[in-house]
Amino acid sequence: MKAAIIERHGPPESILITEKPMPLLKDTQVLVRVKACGINHLDIWVRRGVAGHKFPLPMVPGSDITGIIEKTGVSTTRFNPGDRVIINPGISCGSCMACLNCEEHLCSKGGLLGETTDGGCQEFIAVEEKQVYLLPPNLTFEQGACIPINYVTAWQMLMKKAKIKSQESILIHAAGSGVSIACIQIAKMVGLQVYVTSSSEEKLQRAKVLGAQRFICTAKESFVEAIRNLTSKQGVDVVIDHVGGSTLMDSIRCLKRGGRLVSCGATAGGDITLNWRMVFFKNIALLGSTYGTSQDFIEVLKKIEEKIFFPTLDQTMKLEDLSKAHTLIENRKLFGKVAIAF
Repeated sequence: MKAAIIERHGPPESILITEKPMPLLKDTQVLVRVKACGINHLDIWVRRGVAGHKFPLPMVPGSDITGIIEKTGVSTTRFNPGDRVIINPGISCGSCMACLNCEEHLCSKGGLLGETTDGGCQEFIAVEEKQVYLLPPNLTFEQGACIPINYVTAWQMLMKKAKIKSQESILIHAAGSGVSIACIQIAKMVGLQVYVTSSSEEKLQRAKVLGAQRFICTAKESFVEAIRNLTSKQGVDVVIDHVGGSTLMDSIRCLKRGGRLVSCGATAGGDITLNWRMVFFKNIALLGSTYGTSQDFIEVLKKIEEKIFFPTLDQTMKLEDLSKAHTLIENRKLFGKVAIAF
């Protein structure tokens, strides 16, 4: 079968498109014929490498997977060949205290498809039956491939970590990114005042359609000053910052006393200079977050089926164009997701 493989860290052009053997199916697994795989910034990190972290290369990338059941293991009971499905990429041991407390994303042996084991940029994938769910009928395979990483991560950040409440205010950076789009929709659902940033006026206008209410073009003004002016110097209750780098300290400056900052990434760099006095004087909470739980996944799917959330697909590409998809993400040329279609 055809697959994309990252053999060593490097530029987009280093991704290898090749043939590999069909996966072996365990009794507790189902074999899925992949129809679409969404590409995330996580795929960029796997391909580039992250200082201080070792990825188990060679690796088939891709965490957001939809497809059709091709074959079922002898111990499985929930699916039949031909079922349209979406895969929860979260992997956990199922027996540690974190897993028993339904906090699988904290499992010390956990990980993600496409990060700690082969993902969905291949024609077939064998996964544990417990990771598989029926794809909501109102979605195409490509739309479904916009969901897992972005929406489950956003749900965990806003609902579990920040514990957002109606009438609060939230600042969401990088309005065109997949996780930010999910955050906008969740914040709108709960009833927050939603401020968004982008260097692109076009992306800000598209964020308005999703439910954002206040717009800050960072190509024209400082978001710190904008928030100061728009909130009468009060600041916001919550900031979602997956940019990192020098942006993080400015995000902290935007918070009210008792505010919460939640981060799921650092696309501009992980090294920061932090004014710790501001953190404790203002009683600010700094919260890190990566992905979420299986219950988060189920809650997100419910909202998708109820048409409360709408996955945003920017474009579809072929597996042979995966390197181009990486370049689009790196150059911030997308509003929403790019999906590889099979």
